[in-house]
Amino acid sequence: MTTLVFGHKSPDTDSTGSPIIWAWYLNQIKGEAAEPRLLGEPNTEAAFMLTHWNLDKPAMLGDLAADTPVVIVDTNNPAELPAGINAADVRAIIDHHKLVGGLETKGPIDIRMEPLACTATIMWKMIGDDMAQMPTGIKGAMLSCILSDTLEFRSPTTTPEDKAIAHALAGELDIDIPAYAAQMFAAKSDVSAFSDAELLRMDSKEYTIEGTSFRVSVLETTSPETVLSRKDSLMASMPAVAREDGVDQVLLFIVDILKEQSTMLIPNALTRQVAEASFATACGDADMVVLPGVVSRKKQIIPNLKL
Repeated sequence: MTTLVFGHKSPDTDSTGSPIIWAWYLNQIKGEAAEPRLLGEPNTEAAFMLTHWNLDKPAMLGDLAADTPVVIVDTNNPAELPAGINAADVRAIIDHHKLVGGLETKGPIDIRMEPLACTATIMWKMIGDDMAQMPTGIKGAMLSCILSDTLEFRSPTTTPEDKAIAHALAGELDIDIPAYAAQMFAAKSDVSAFSDAELLRMDSKEYTIEGTSFRVSVLETTSPETVLSRKDSLMASMPAVAREDGVDQVLLFIVDILKEQSTMLIPNALTRQVAEASFATACGDADMVVLPGVVSRKKQIIPNLKL
C-alpha cells in the first residue's frame, strides 16, 4: 500500500513542505511508494512556496481508512490529526514539538523528535548524503520551511543547526536569504482574500488550561496594520468560531515579524484575564495589548498561558 505523509490541520509552510520532502525520500531513496497529503488549504506563504518552486500542491487527505500506512510530520498531537488516526497504521513520526500523547500504533515505530525550529531541519539530518539526489524544487521547499518556522532566524526557537542548514541550502540554490524571506513574508502578509473566520483558523492550535479550551491563533506578518484594520470584525467573529470549533475562546496574536513583537486582541474579560496572568501585563480597558519580544507560539505563547 502507498504510505500517506501528512502534517497538522491548518497547514503552514512546514506542514505543507515536509510531507513533500519525506514522500520524495521514501519514493526515490527508500523505494517505498508514498504520497504527500494536506489536512486543509495551505496558507498564503505555503502556497507561494509551491508556486515559486514549481511544486504540485498535495491532494487533500479526505477520509483516512483503517490500516492505511501513514507517516506523521510536524505534529504528534491527535487533536491536530484526522479523527481516525489511531485506526491507521502509523509507521513513523518526525516532529519538533513537545510530546503530547494519545496516539496509538499497531506496533513499534520510528520516532524522530528534536528540539529544533523546523521539521525540515530534522529531515535534512536524516536524509544525510542522499541530499545530493534531491531535486532543486524540494530543496527549495526545505529552505522555505526553515525560514518560515524561524522567521528568518528571528524566532527564539532557532538553533545553530537550523541556521547552518538554511545557509547551506541557500548556497546550493544560489538564494539570497533576506530577499527570498522577504518574498515569503510578503505572501504570508497578504490576507485580503480571507474571511475573519478563515484568518482565525489559518494558523491555529487547540490548547486547554485548567479545563478551559482555547483556539490559539497566530498571524505572522510584515504588515500588522493590515490585520489590525480588521480588529473589530475579527473580535466579533471570535464567539462563532469558538462555538463551531468546540472551544471556549479564541486567542489571537498578530506577530509583527520585523519589530519582533505580538499584538494580542482583548475582546472580553476572559482574554483580559489570560493576557494579564500569562504575560505580566496590564490591559486596563484596552481591546488589544502589545507584547514586546513575543513571536513564538511554541516557545513563548503556549508555555506561558495561564488563567
